[in-house]
Amino acid sequence: MSSYALILDDHPLVARGAAEFLRARFPGLEVVVASRAAEFAPLVAERGAPAIALIDFWLADGASLELVAQVRTMCPGTALAVISGDDDPAVADRVRQAGAHGFIHKQAPPEVFAQAVEALLGGLAWFMPPPAQHGQPARSRDMPVTPAELGLSVRQGEVLALVLQGLPNKRIALQFDLSESTVKEHMSAILQRLGARTRVEAITQLRGRRLVLPAAPAD
Repeated sequence: MSSYALILDDHPLVARGAAEFLRARFPGLEVVVASRAAEFAPLVAERGAPAIALIDFWLADGASLELVAQVRTMCPGTALAVISGDDDPAVADRVRQAGAHGFIHKQAPPEVFAQAVEALLGGLAWFMPPPAQHGQPARSRDMPVTPAELGLSVRQGEVLALVLQGLPNKRIALQFDLSESTVKEHMSAILQRLGARTRVEAITQLRGRRLVLPAAPAD
């Protein structure tokens, strides 16, 4: 099984362009392109762990943070970098926290991209800030966050999700078949965890983040 580079991006033109660039810059490195997170495990089973994996942060099924964790578990020796066009520094921070070895901005010049790949293949980390936007606000999709990452229980996360939709305590209580006093207790705990005094403060704090609830168990 030969060493290879894996590019995982659901934009075919971007993926093919990056692949052709790597083949030209690193002629001894085979480059494999995939478009879905579900293709990763079968590829590893067939070909072994890649020398380097370059993964788009936003895939068709959402952010790739879970895939980052999967790569680290299945291929601990693989250099792992996440690529994104987001300008929000929080994206690079989340990527680093998830265990990636690097973050490459899609607006980076080709030479910088090559330097990043070379450094990562050499066992180094590569985290570059997004390009300066000359006063323009950062552009990013809502960052996914789970109740556990906020220090909340699953039920508190479910309550918070409805609060973010603007539902009052009475409707939340009806939704979950709870007493209104129980919902108030959940709300008090949520506000305490978030360090907020009111619902408005809690909602404001979560701007730019998308609450992701765990999947319900199958019947």
